[in-house]
Amino acid sequence: MTPLASVTAIGAALVAGIFYAFSTFLMQALGRLAPREGIAAMQSINVVVINPLFFVAFFGTGGFCVATVAASFFAEAEISLFPVLVGAVLYLAGCIGVTIVGNVPLNERLAKTNPDDSDAATLWSFYLARWTLWNHVRTAASLAASACFVLAIATG
Repeated sequence: MTPLASVTAIGAALVAGIFYAFSTFLMQALGRLAPREGIAAMQSINVVVINPLFFVAFFGTGGFCVATVAASFFAEAEISLFPVLVGAVLYLAGCIGVTIVGNVPLNERLAKTNPDDSDAATLWSFYLARWTLWNHVRTAASLAASACFVLAIATG
């Protein structure tokens, strides 16, 4: 149980770190660019992020959350069940769920945007604010999920 919960905690922390970088400096740096350049850069990022290494970290951690919850029902007090459940909900809802309902629709809208359109600057301003807000939620949820898995190990 402890190795499974440890891998889950590390995965959630890794994903939190990726999102933290976006929240603390990448989005601010993109926002300093001219809207045309910022849009083009983010469109490129949104294409490049769809890769096996990111998906393993992002969705693999979700799978490990489910596996850790399932295994914790059968473990004999090796780790604490409540923090495992909270951590899994935080990661699955606050990270994966928020990505699906918050960030992905914004990314899809941005992908259809021509950076030279007259309304691109307005969309870019909206995108920066809304996407970053959702990203803050994903960062906090992933980090809190990692802390819950560590707590489950420590108090088990």
